[in-house]
Amino acid sequence: MKTSIVLLVAAALLALGTGLSSAQAAAKAPKTVTVVMHDPGCHWFDVDNTFLKKLTVNGPVKLANFDEAPLIVAGPHGVKHANVGKPILLTRGVYRITMVGQAPDDNHLRLVVT
Repeated sequence: MKTSIVLLVAAALLALGTGLSSAQAAAKAPKTVTVVMHDPGCHWFDVDNTFLKKLTVNGPVKLANFDEAPLIVAGPHGVKHANVGKPILLTRGVYRITMVGQAPDDNHLRLVVT
């Protein structure tokens, strides 16, 4: 009888620990920030079909580029390039985002990752 109670308690603790670790992993998964082609202004952040030039999000985030050309992402850790269709990981900081070969009147995006 004591053995079955001990086994039951051990199984419950194991199940609880597995549930907590998967919840913690889900909580740490980076959110995706999407940059899309949209006129006027060329490229924008797409947030629920609302197009923004400035965005603040809790990080870390994956920046997904669905624009027509690679993006230049200048931030606290240097300059990165985000190729079309390839996400890059961004941590805390302020980022200035422009498109490679961008026209002077196109949007300059600002992303703040907190």
